Formats: sequence, C-alpha cells, structure tokens
Amino acid sequence: MMVTRNLWNQQDNEDKVRTVNMSDKKKPEYRIAWMKVLRKLSIYNIKKGLLYLRHYGLKEFWFRMKERFQAEAADYGKWYENHKASEEELAKQRKEHFAKEPLISILVPVYNTPREFLIQLLRSVGTQTYHNWELCIANASVDNKGVIEVLEHYQEKTKRLKVINVPENEGISQNTNKALSIASGEYVALLDHDDLLSPNALYEIVKVINNKEDADVIYTDEDKVTADLKEHFQPHFKPDFSEDLLRSNNYICHFFVAKREIVNEVGGFHPEFNGAQDYDLIFRCTEKARGIYHVPKILYHWRTHKASTADNPASKMYAFDAGKRAIEEHLKRVGEKGEVSHTKDLGFYRVKYPVIGNPKVSIIIPNKDEIASLEKCIHSIREKTDYKNYEIIVVENNSEKSETFEFYKKIERDWLKVIYWDREFNYSAINNFGVRHATGDYLLFLNNDVEVINSDWMTEMLSHCQRKHVGVVGAKLYYPDNTIQHAGIVIGIGGIAGNMFTGMSRSFTGYLHKASIQQDLSAVTAACMMVERHAFEKVKGFEEDLAVAFNDVDFCLKIRKAGYLIVYNPNAELYHYESKTRGKEDTKEKLKRFQGEIDYMKERWSQILEQGDPYYNVNFSLIKCDYSLKNNDRKS
Repeated sequence: MMVTRNLWNQQDNEDKVRTVNMSDKKKPEYRIAWMKVLRKLSIYNIKKGLLYLRHYGLKEFWFRMKERFQAEAADYGKWYENHKASEEELAKQRKEHFAKEPLISILVPVYNTPREFLIQLLRSVGTQTYHNWELCIANASVDNKGVIEVLEHYQEKTKRLKVINVPENEGISQNTNKALSIASGEYVALLDHDDLLSPNALYEIVKVINNKEDADVIYTDEDKVTADLKEHFQPHFKPDFSEDLLRSNNYICHFFVAKREIVNEVGGFHPEFNGAQDYDLIFRCTEKARGIYHVPKILYHWRTHKASTADNPASKMYAFDAGKRAIEEHLKRVGEKGEVSHTKDLGFYRVKYPVIGNPKVSIIIPNKDEIASLEKCIHSIREKTDYKNYEIIVVENNSEKSETFEFYKKIERDWLKVIYWDREFNYSAINNFGVRHATGDYLLFLNNDVEVINSDWMTEMLSHCQRKHVGVVGAKLYYPDNTIQHAGIVIGIGGIAGNMFTGMSRSFTGYLHKASIQQDLSAVTAACMMVERHAFEKVKGFEEDLAVAFNDVDFCLKIRKAGYLIVYNPNAELYHYESKTRGKEDTKEKLKRFQGEIDYMKERWSQILEQGDPYYNVNFSLIKCDYSLKNNDRKS
C-alpha cells in the first residue's frame, strides 16, 4: 500500500497521527535562484553551458538548469561552516589514542600541479589530527621547478613525505602505482593532486577501523570547493554501500581508503582504465572486501577549476567511456551478464540485464467495486507488455455492486482468474491469499489503479528479480499529471517511511539523478512490486497485523534482513491513480488501527528508525522527500 498516504509526525513532544493524500498536497515549487545563476556567470561558464546545451538539447538543458540552480531550503555554505569539526574538537582528537593505530599511506600522483594547489594539499594532510600517516607522491613533473621546490621544502620539514620521481609522465594509473610502490602503510588512501582533506579525515577513518574488525574499505562524503577555496558547494552525501548504485555511478569516489593487501591483490591501478582508474579500483576492492563502511561526514573537498572533471565533465568523455568499461569488466568478474550504456547525464550509467529463460510471472491485483480502473489496468498490461508468460489473479474483496461480478465473468480467461476473499479488508492477508493461488515463479503485486507506460516494464523488473541476491524490484510511478508519485522509499521520512521525489516533475532526475538511476534501497511500494517467490516464502509473506499501512515497508525490511537486495528500477514506468478502493482514514476505528500499525513499526524496526536508513544519509531531511539538506544551524 502507499505509505505516503499516511505520515506520522512528532509535534510538541506528542505523537500525533494524520492522514495525508499526497495527490492533494501542493506540488513542490522548483524556482530558479537567479542570484545563484548570476554569481556563476563568466565567459568560461557560458562556454561550458553551451557545451551542455549541445549535449542535452534545449528542452533537457532547461530541465537540468532548473534542477541545478533551484532555490535551496538550506544554505550549504552556512551548513558546512556550522558542521565542520571545531578547533576544540580537533584539539581533542589530536590527544586521542586508539587501540589500533595503523599507518595510512596517502597516494598522490602529481603532474604540473599549480604551486598554490600543491601547497594547500600538503598543508591539508599536515594538519591531520591522526598522526600515523605517510604521504606518498609520484612526481611526474620532473621539469617543473615550482613543483620540485615545494616538494623538497616539505621533505625537509617531515620524513613522512615520500617522493618518487617519474622521469616520463606515464599516465595517472601508472604514476599512482609508482606511489603505491613506496607505500608501507596497512591502508592506502587516494587523494588527487589539486584536492584537500578535512583535518579530521584520517581520524574518522581510523575510528571505523577500531570499531569494525572487517573494515577493508572505507569511504566518506565529499563536496566541491572553488579554486580560491572561498565557496563550498554541491555536497555529495552518500548512502552506505549500494552495489547497484555503484554500477550506475562512481558514487564512492572520494575519500576512498582500502587495505593495502587488497589493493595489491587486485593489481593496483590498471592503465587501460585511465580516466576512470579509481572507479575500476573501487570495483575490484569492493569485490574482495569483507566489510565496506561509510563515514557520513564531509571529509574531502574536490577542487573545481577549468581543467577539472568536477567542473567540466564534458571535457573528459574518454573518462566516461573508461567508466563504462570498468562496469563491464566488473560484471564479468562477478559472473553477471549485462549491457552497459551511458545515460544522458555523463558519468551515470544503465545496466540492462537479460531475462534468463521464460519464467512465469503471477500478477496479483486486489479489487473492490472498481471496474473502470481495473479494466484500464488489465487492458494496459495486455496491450503494452512485451513479456508474455504471465497470469493475472484478481482478488475480489467484498464488492457490493452486481455489475462488478458481471464484469468478472466477462474478463475471466485461461490467463486471468478471479478468486474471492470474503473477510474484512486486510491488504497483507489479501495478497498472501492471492499468492496461495499463484503458479508463477515470480510474484508481481499490482494495485488496480495503475497503468503501464513502457512495453518492457515487466522485462525490466524480471531481469533484476532473477539476479542473485535480489529479492524485490520496484518501479517508478507517476501521477496522471506526469509528476512523480514513487521513486523508492526511505525509512524515517515522515516518521516511519515515505516515498521519494513525490510531486517532482517527471522530467527532473533528482538529487545526483537518484530518481532516474538503478540503485539498492531499503523499500519500494507494493503498488508495483515484483518478488522472487522463494524470497517471499522465506519471510512468510506480508505481515497480516499490518492491515493497511506500512505492510510493503515491513515486507521489504524482512526481505533485506533475510539477505536479499531491494532494487529500484526507474526503467519500469507506470501511472498510479492513487488507491481508489480504499477509503479515508477518517474514523476513530481506522485512526486507532493506524496508530497500532505505527507502534508495530516503531517496535519491530526500532534500530533502523533510530540509526537511520543505510541507503539514505543522516545529513538529509526526514521531513522533505527530495534529498534536501537538514535545515538546521547547529551541529547535530
């Protein structure tokens, strides 16, 4: 059922329940912050904008511009200043000693780095509050006197700076491998020659190492900073490890730290992936790692300037082609077949998986006295679905109109049967009942008020659901006005759980394109949800104590607990006309039931509600559903 219809909020320190129909809510406004645009105006940025215009076309460019320069609920510059480690905190960290204090080797390939950038990088490492590190620099700019002078000066100041000269620039992978060759640390960390670390970066990494015995790979959040270091912007707040998101984009990127033995085992950097050498290495390391951990703090600052990929992705198309190859090679190594392609957004990819064999899909649709919607739903399935091996099971739920039963007689076929549920409405029990009559290997739970958009929607869902370790696949749903109704569910939104990007224009791609790329999530809506049958049976189906609300969320969390992935696939698209067969939560009995469902979720899933959704980020709002930054002016 649609979890966004029911939100639980805490107000005035009292728990209050309210019912919200998202289709009735005011749509979010996406206003361009024109002052933000004006601040960015320059000849260089105008030229860059023209390149993007050529790439996207006028219509797509306008949508991207509106997204890029929309007014923000919270000023990130102020937020960053209020949330970065204070001098008092840094002083305390410098005095702290850990049980494990591994040597961390920071690898930096240097090639004609501007003198000022290099000095700032060295200082950012030198001010680390954790003491046991070494900086391993491969200098491929042997004729650059400025670079040599800076390195020699700092070598005189500390023995922790190790430099190996590369007579000829061999490329970033080869140069970084040279830096790796002089590293002696238990862990290695990657730092670009023009970027910066926060002073507490290594401290936070070592804290994880001490808390997690299997910490083989660790990464942090990051942001971008202008060349003059005056403005921090575009923060990248990341989820915990998400394999499908990594196959869509190198979201891990900076700051990346891995055990040196793993980096050595996978052969270091491979030159054939130059431009995306870190992406390739991250795949290889995460494939081997026992544990992959994420620090949800901005600890790396990616400097933007005219030559940087951070500022001008279109300037390095070869890098994105290398990224595509890195995904392809990763799939081969893990034994998965998939066709990788670029999306319109450079650096973001789509993996199209094949359907293996011809398994049967059982589509289960509950219905009560809703002829028009059901007919439209079934018609769209029959007319628009390219996958043909399916059955439709309509679960009749106490209809009262004679014409409904006449309609059932008319539509029943070999591939469509109507079964009768004669007890009170209970979404979970109804669907469990439907499964008992299903003969398919895969179960597709579908609301009666959805309409298919793209012909390969079922193929897309099935291709993911067949993958090893995938238990559930969700789709992208739209309101009839072409705004998003569902693009995945985040635990904690609205108190328990909520749909993401609700009300956002279909044309928008969302924060770091999350509305439009494949990724692992904690939950998806059962308005359109495919489940591998064995996984369904393993967790004993839907929880029947949750008659109306949160049953899909609870089911997905049970699936995840059983070791399966929940995949959101935006390439399966449908319209959703928003649960017409349910009434409003407007009686004392219904509100009491709903409160009981809230209490159930709070008790059963207290850990994830307290700690936060691992596929979200603690720095994001739990009030808004668009990955907005928490609007607070104090340290959390």
